[in-house]
Amino acid sequence: MGKILIIDDEEQLRKLLTRIVGLEGFDTTSARNLKDARFILESQHISLVLCDVRLPDGNGVDFVREIKAISPQTEVILLTAFGNISDGVQAIKNGAFDYITKGNDNDRIIPLVNQAMDKYNGEKGAAVKVNKSATGDFGSVIGDSLQIKNAVKLAERISPTNSTVLLLGETGTGKEVFANAIHANSQRKSHSFVAVNCSAFSRELLEGELFGHKAGAYTGAQKDKKGLIEVADGGTLFLDEIGELDIDLQAKLLRVLENGEFIKLGDVKVSHTNLRIIAATNRDLAKSVEQGKFREDLFYRLNIFTIELPSLRDRREDIPLLVDFFINRLQQKKEGARVTVGKDAMLLFSKYNWKGNVRELKNVIERALILADGPEILPEHLPYPIQQQDKIADDSTSLGAVEKRHIEKIMVFTNGNKAQAARLLQIGLATLYRKLEEYGLSKSPSK
Repeated sequence: MGKILIIDDEEQLRKLLTRIVGLEGFDTTSARNLKDARFILESQHISLVLCDVRLPDGNGVDFVREIKAISPQTEVILLTAFGNISDGVQAIKNGAFDYITKGNDNDRIIPLVNQAMDKYNGEKGAAVKVNKSATGDFGSVIGDSLQIKNAVKLAERISPTNSTVLLLGETGTGKEVFANAIHANSQRKSHSFVAVNCSAFSRELLEGELFGHKAGAYTGAQKDKKGLIEVADGGTLFLDEIGELDIDLQAKLLRVLENGEFIKLGDVKVSHTNLRIIAATNRDLAKSVEQGKFREDLFYRLNIFTIELPSLRDRREDIPLLVDFFINRLQQKKEGARVTVGKDAMLLFSKYNWKGNVRELKNVIERALILADGPEILPEHLPYPIQQQDKIADDSTSLGAVEKRHIEKIMVFTNGNKAQAARLLQIGLATLYRKLEEYGLSKSPSK
């Protein structure tokens, strides 16, 4: 079920949480300070962290970033006796799953633990994908802009060869879509396409995932396991976020690229594979080489053929096409009248900065389709930052003021139903009551 780390300097509370969580069937370990927690995170695989905010040697809100740096996939729930809006907002920004108050939100702990573990398990499953044959082509790349057409043209040119390909671009620009299409147009298309997100695993776990292991290689390794390199034999291995690959694993990957050789964990003999590698990153690998974080020889071995994928804000003319594509795809399995995008909402889509690129656009459309109760997606169905992008860009108001307006709008949307508002805001009901009191919104707004 995964292991949970509980961090709290109060021994009685630490033991109580350990017992409560343990009774739900979860494997737990604990630490009384951040120093001990760091050692555990670096030496064990932790799925979820329950962390006090105020600790003797640091602040839990800040520690969230450190946890994510050590293990990006690990979920974090912060517990505090002194809840406040600024800490809560910053915790979520740092990557926390939730931020709750001890005592007031005690009834939420176990449900939250289960939700966080579900999210962890879902993302872990998504971190590795194995398709036995080709599943896409360049028809799945949506857009008529010159930038995306040039990228497709390069990808089509390199597809039939066995050359290594390096895809560059921001998160959410469609690097995996391109990798799939390159494989589908190659001579390897009848063999497996294996994708792995290198940033989703610790160094030890990723080594086992990539290279496999022999029985007895480490505690719990009861039988031989094929690594993804072996699974991809004859096909294509897509290494997403390769810039996050540990320096020691880089040397082992270089050997695979040069002569197809690798050694499984716990083995003494050399294994062989015949695969093609497509790598992707949102990092500047040349800069990482200068900083000593990425091997120069591996960089040049990967950088044989590079394709840069444009950000969505650099191809805004493609936004209407993408919007129509996602709406049609998301509505395929739903009954009833088709929903379209209103003129005002489409204008907001076209103007927005889209830091999360195509992936963010898809998520926003999915959310809007849930909220839309008529034939059109309207501005009020879009996230607050998109609705208020011009105002926010020019406004010097505090984060608290922006948060207040957002809560007020959600309360109007739910007709004052606090339970529903809390669910939409993804916060506890007790937390919502405190925010309403803090912002002077105790009386439910009405439409």
